Amino acid sequence: MAVTHFHYRTSRALRRATVAILGVALLGASTLATAQSAKEQALEARVAELERLVQQLMAQKQAMPAPAPAPAAGSTGVIVSGTTTAKPVQAGSITPNAAPGTSFLFTGFAKVDGLWTDTPDGEIAEGTSGRDYYVPSATPIGGVDEGTDFDSHAKQTRLIFGTDTALDGGDKVSTRFEVDFFGSSLGDQRVTNTYAPVLRHAYVQWREWLAGQTWTNFQDVATLPDAVDFIGPTDGTVFVRQPQLRYTKGGFSASIENPETTITPYVGTLPSTSTGNDRITTDDSELPDFTARYTWKGSWGHFSIAALGRELKYEQPSASIKASTWSAAGSLSGKFMLGEDDIRYMVVGGNLGRYVGLNFTNDAVLDASGDLQTIDGYAGFVAYRHVWNSKLRSNLYYALEEYDNDVSLTGSRVNKSSDSWTVNFIYSPLPKLDIGAEFRHAVRELENGADGSLDRLQFTTKYSF
Repeated sequence: MAVTHFHYRTSRALRRATVAILGVALLGASTLATAQSAKEQALEARVAELERLVQQLMAQKQAMPAPAPAPAAGSTGVIVSGTTTAKPVQAGSITPNAAPGTSFLFTGFAKVDGLWTDTPDGEIAEGTSGRDYYVPSATPIGGVDEGTDFDSHAKQTRLIFGTDTALDGGDKVSTRFEVDFFGSSLGDQRVTNTYAPVLRHAYVQWREWLAGQTWTNFQDVATLPDAVDFIGPTDGTVFVRQPQLRYTKGGFSASIENPETTITPYVGTLPSTSTGNDRITTDDSELPDFTARYTWKGSWGHFSIAALGRELKYEQPSASIKASTWSAAGSLSGKFMLGEDDIRYMVVGGNLGRYVGLNFTNDAVLDASGDLQTIDGYAGFVAYRHVWNSKLRSNLYYALEEYDNDVSLTGSRVNKSSDSWTVNFIYSPLPKLDIGAEFRHAVRELENGADGSLDRLQFTTKYSF
């Protein structure tokens, strides 16, 4: 403040000295001197007023409190009584019942497919799954060629919801809920093409435990190739989703899963008009299906071995049938890395039934005494994935399945085998956007030697989010 006063006094003295010197220099001109004296007085009055205003503003500034420190970069806080509080995104919680520390996940993809299908030995029925994706048992045999059919749909579009809740001690509880639109029609192709959401996965996971519906532990999902089709090597892969309780520790996993048995009726009870596709689906098992798996992983890829054990059971009191038997199956599968390329494979054998090929064959057949005889077989696939560049990749894969039916029990018109080979190209011009084309040739054969083929060209556009 002393410095300010000194500056003020010095400036005023200098100004007055300058005015005095000018007055002496102009003393000889009395009229001009009188006019100049009047101007000096007016100037001094204006300077004095400005000095008064400056002093008033400085006093007001000194009387104001010091400003609070600004929030840190990226902070969303607001100042309340000198403290920072979290600024709410909205007035109320989106999920008021969620546990503290819960984060939410929403992802999925939109996918549209166009399929040209040629089946020279008949036509796949309109509105069935075989028109939407490859179903080995749907390949027609012994029919009349009706030409090529074109179908398009967006049923594979998928929505995935999830939560992750942090617990004390670093644990986490996770849930997942997933739907697509295959298998449930609310409208038809005439106007709306409307389809209802269909449950795929719904489970909760904590530490080593998983409870709910998801892929069977007998399936190695990581070996499925990059396919345009819904599944891909359908003839040769395990493909089942079902409720289960699973334990996983390191590379080991074991589960108990929902049981179901599919049975071929005894041929002696079938009418002469039977097509060989007769099936009895039972829900009579007293015990769940049991699975176990061990997987080795490394930079080279992974290798997995799995086993399945289950009770097959059928009760029909009206026919005095109460039959059951135990069955087993095993698999080897894996992926071997070749730089950016890879080879994927699966070999599975034993009592496969509903677990392989979308239930291409049944689990068991009834004999003349009403007992169950298992239907065994083998299946597998091999796939090669090649990355051409950062935007283009291809997959070539071959799949097959074959079963040992006792034709004295099943008859000769039941499924014996199916196989298919497939090649595709998938182009990704933008991140998460895939534009693909795929060609498949497939053959289905019956025990009596009759067969039918399928040729399909499929195009897809898929955007993941």
